[in-house]
Amino acid sequence: MPDSTPGAATGTTGTTGRTRHTAPDREPAPDGPDTADAPDAPDTEGGAGLRRTLKLRHIVFLGLAFMAPLAVFDTFGLVSEQTGGHVPLAYLAVLVAVGLTALSYARMARRITSAGSVYTYAGKALGAPVGFLVGWSATLDYVLLPMLNALLAAIYMGAVLPAVPAWVWVLSTVVVCTALNLVGVRMAAKVNVALVIVQAGVAVAFLVFAVRAITTHGRSFGTAGFDLTTVPVTDLLGGASLLALSFLGFDAVSTLSEEAERPHRDIPRAILLIVAAAGVFFLAVTYAMQTLFPDVSAVGDIVGASPEIAKYIGGAAFQAVFVGGYLTAVLGCGLTQQMSAARLLYAMGRDGMLPRGVFGRLDARTGVPAVNVLVVGAVAASAVFLDLGSAASLINFGAYVAFAAVNLAVIGFWVRDRRAGRPEARGLGAAVLQLLLPVLGFAVNVALWVSLDTPAKVVGAVWALVGVGILALRTGGFRRPVRAPDLAE
Repeated sequence: MPDSTPGAATGTTGTTGRTRHTAPDREPAPDGPDTADAPDAPDTEGGAGLRRTLKLRHIVFLGLAFMAPLAVFDTFGLVSEQTGGHVPLAYLAVLVAVGLTALSYARMARRITSAGSVYTYAGKALGAPVGFLVGWSATLDYVLLPMLNALLAAIYMGAVLPAVPAWVWVLSTVVVCTALNLVGVRMAAKVNVALVIVQAGVAVAFLVFAVRAITTHGRSFGTAGFDLTTVPVTDLLGGASLLALSFLGFDAVSTLSEEAERPHRDIPRAILLIVAAAGVFFLAVTYAMQTLFPDVSAVGDIVGASPEIAKYIGGAAFQAVFVGGYLTAVLGCGLTQQMSAARLLYAMGRDGMLPRGVFGRLDARTGVPAVNVLVVGAVAASAVFLDLGSAASLINFGAYVAFAAVNLAVIGFWVRDRRAGRPEARGLGAAVLQLLLPVLGFAVNVALWVSLDTPAKVVGAVWALVGVGILALRTGGFRRPVRAPDLAE
């Protein structure tokens, strides 16, 4: 793709004769124009690179759609049961980990504008082999999230139309999301704006009905859901460990850096906006729900607790509206989750860590990694064989590995910059932002990772060993160095 941006970094021609853009090893000036630092993405075997078409509002809505405002209802019953009625406190615990990690993601996204997210960040800061293994672990949650999304569609629709087989909802969700992703990122972004608005309206209505039900039934607003003294720490961390998937939208938008018009400015802003908005909303909704149902077993169906609570607070009519709103969340999530997973695979394929001829190609007409979209869609269809708890744990294994690695990447850059004598790495402020906070973020994420159930850690370990095997094959039994990815920095 020709570079039409004034003042863009000059390109160098690789062995294929295609232009690869490079940029100096520095951070952009904080107040300077952003477009000069955002060349078009590198060309690939499939044609032109990813296209810069996304503005800040598109990125924020894509991130919110990925996590979905209604995601707060996905695991409420499971976490409430595990924590003994302390879902708000569990959300607060995971928000600490996510908030610290979001600061690290924002810093890395401002510095590096490539599509691979944690794969590129860890590869640049910690070395190409570590980058690949971290990226490979992250693919576990990226690739499996659309599967979880399809499973949730079946659960929620089954609460309203139990006669329809679950596989019908699973496959319908996968087909629609795959088709929209194949059209192109800009169309998916426009669809998601409308879907997020609908979700937000339904979620606010749920909150209003819940507050009304609390006052009507004589319940009092208290601090029971936040009382740390009434829940074992192991139970709290176990419940919190399931909630990382609620926040994964902020992580996903970092995979869109090569499609953002102003990546250095808009990707970090979007990351922090998404985490702040979602954190406040999740705490408010779970506080109201937990106040209304301190003992979630009273609902009956733990997995499908949220549709039952919707019926309790607003009747059958509101339950239908609630489930309808959730279907928009399913479509919004599926669109963005599939989009981000496809781009992570694309980044690894483009760098030759996965078969380039399969994963490193773009459709010449739409600029979409179409084969990757289809692969992720096929994996998502496997939701017909899993339950909610197992799927959530598997996804969070990769999420916590990615979160911990990004915090380490910030520390790695701080060490490197100090050795190079760069002014941005000097002083107390730099030490706090680039060392202390990332260390805390790393520690909290490791604690949550350890709290995952054993099957998830076993499957995650097996997945990581497969990644080691792939790395061994690509390096001739570790005899050849791993080629560092081309990163715009």
